[in-house]
Formats: sequence, structure tokens, C-alpha cells
Amino acid sequence: MSPIFRIIPTIQKYDWGKQGSKSKVAQLAVASKLPDFQLDENTPYAELWMGTHLSSPSKVATSGDLLSNHLKENQGDIGAQIIDILRVSDGVLPFLFKVLSIEKALSIQTHPDKATAEKLHAEKPHIYRDGNHKPEMAIALTPFSALCGFLPIDRIVSYLEAVAEFAGLIPATVRQTFITSASSHAASSPETRMVLKGLFTSLMTTEESRFVPALEALVKRYKTGQVNATEKPLVDLVIRLHDQFPGDIGVFCPFVLNYVELAKGDAIFLGAGEPHAYVSGDIMECMATSDNVIRAGLTPKLRDIPNLVSSLTYEAADASKHVVKAAPFESCPHTRLFDPPIPEFSVLQAELGSGVEEVHRGLKGPSIAVVTGGSCKIEWSGGKLEATTGEVFFVAAETELKIVGNEENTEVFRAFVE
Repeated sequence: MSPIFRIIPTIQKYDWGKQGSKSKVAQLAVASKLPDFQLDENTPYAELWMGTHLSSPSKVATSGDLLSNHLKENQGDIGAQIIDILRVSDGVLPFLFKVLSIEKALSIQTHPDKATAEKLHAEKPHIYRDGNHKPEMAIALTPFSALCGFLPIDRIVSYLEAVAEFAGLIPATVRQTFITSASSHAASSPETRMVLKGLFTSLMTTEESRFVPALEALVKRYKTGQVNATEKPLVDLVIRLHDQFPGDIGVFCPFVLNYVELAKGDAIFLGAGEPHAYVSGDIMECMATSDNVIRAGLTPKLRDIPNLVSSLTYEAADASKHVVKAAPFESCPHTRLFDPPIPEFSVLQAELGSGVEEVHRGLKGPSIAVVTGGSCKIEWSGGKLEATTGEVFFVAAETELKIVGNEENTEVFRAFVE
């Protein structure tokens, strides 16, 4: 079979997705004439999956066979080096590539490391569907906002001192120990991690009879304009989260987690054990092949607070810690590389005008590419194909290819492992 071929992605209709044609996911499905897709303006289209994860695997366009079955029979497409180093088996790619369209905040969540994932999968396979970890990277396609990682300790202290409704949920001894430790230990010290864990655990395990009245009082105060300078940057966010999830403990999390707003082309990375919640926008997302999520707030789904609080790293740092800076990709003038600090994946972004071409050398591992804007020609030794917005294709290991833009503002994202 050809080393480059179209694959059919799958769509997830979670309630937090953008509805109908407002969703980037739906726009891509319509543009590519995704088989069996019928646009419904009242349906939330949340995710487009491209990969081999068992929960929603992609298929080979020409045959209808699972991509994983094809790769199992054609392991050279994955590459011997990748199979050996990452222990890839059964045709399963080490990464999962997605497009997300977010209207309503996703849950306060984290993803387990490998040891925790294996344990949870063994204990609760109906909830934790696989035994893999799930580090992930998000690249903004449109303006995008998220909560990511714990705030610097001094910022949390400032909220404890400025927001009475938040401070009142933390037992006085826990609160005072946290404030005292903040001034006497380094942010990365075991002592600081311990008191941060104590504070966050106290917050997330507060009884509903206590936090609901406090939340209602906070939101009422914000809506009537009774806001101090420290709180002001978070007022709109707190009101937005409360409108989406009234009476949810997760609405207090902006007082302990970084809030970031990204422009198109900006990226963040979240490793295992780092708390986060995507708030709004459209993104490309790439992760290790897993669907494990431990949730604790801003969700109607199962909350597993004991496993969440026990699996976090409790690293407090500025949001810049999570930012992934794009770098030039070798000698390719129109391609940027997003390279997070894990072995399972990296992402390329090619931006081309009409008639502009870019040559990507043969990568040592497999890749999946999606056209997110415009259209292009994909050429390789012995073949070529036309690809329009929304179309997805697989590229076998060691395959050099040329991308030629057919129109202005052509954009291609390509997830790979090497």
C-alpha cells in the first residue's frame, strides 16, 4: 500500500463542545465531506480523533479497515526504531491527535502517570480504559483560555487574604500553615508541596453545605461590583464558570490555578499530575495514546477526588512553565515545530500560500496530518494526493514528502514521533 493514505477520523459529541457550525470540529467534517456526517445545529461537536485508541479508532479511507489493523500488518510504517524504543505493539500509535472545540469549560482534571494509570486501570477498567499515561499539548487554533497548573505560592496567599469566601473554606490551621510556609520555604521544596497539597485537599473536600453558600455569596458580590483589585482579573471567569456549573466547587479553582489566554499559534504542555481545565476556544491537541482522566470539579461526570489529590505533583509555578515555544523545523521556512519534553509526540505546523511548497524529510516514525485551512497537494516518491480542509492522512516512517499550497492561508498540522 502507499506510504501516504487518507484516514477517516471520528467525532465525539460531548456537551461542552461548540454547537453546530460554530464548532471547528464540525467545520472540518463538513469541508472534508466526512462519511456519514450530518450537521445538526443543535448538537455539540467537541472532538475530532485521529489515531488508534480503542475508544474511537480511525479507519483507512480506501478499505474501511481499522488503522491499527493496517499498522499491525505493516509494521514498517511505524518504524523499527519506534517499535523498539517505545515498545509499540498491536499497531497502536504512541500518540493520539485531536481537534477540540470548547464552548463550556472542561472539568478540573489531571492525568495519571504510567504507574498510577496501570493501577487505576486494573482496579476500575470501566472508568480508566487503559494503562497509559496522558501528557498532552494544546495549540490554539483560535483565541483559547485554560486553567493550568498551580499558581505561584505567593499568588495563592494573596487570594487567601483578599477573597474571604475562598479563605473561609480552608480550616484556619491549614490556612495559617500555608501562609507561614510560603514565606519560609522555596516553591519547589517538599514542605511547600506538602502544604499546597493540604490546602488543595481541604478545598476540594469541603462539604457542599459549606461551599455552596460561600460560592453564592461570592458570585453575588462580583455581580454587584463589590470587587477589590486583587480579585478583579478573575471576576468574569468566576461568573462564567458559575453560570455553566452553578454550585460547583470547581468554580473556586481559579484562586489556586493559573489562568492563561492564548492567541492562535500559542501552545501549552501539561504533564502527568498537573491540574488543568480548558475553558474556551478551538485547539489542536496531541497526547500519549490514552483516554484516562481523573476529574474533581466543573463536571456532571464521575469525580474521583481521592485519586486526583493523591496523584498531583503540587508544583507551584507561573503559567510560563507550561508554555511550549514553537521553533523553526530544520531548513523548512514555512514549518514550525512544537516539541514538548516527552518522547511520544511532537507537532509540526506548516503555513503555505498558493504555489508555496515545503519539503519534509523522512521522519523516523509515523505521523498523522490534518489540513485545518485551505487545500494542498501532497507529493512523495511514486505518488501524490489532493487534500482539502478537514482531510486527514497517515504518513509512514521514513517517507519524504512535499506539501504544495493550492490557495492562500493553507495550514497543515502534523503529529509525529521520532
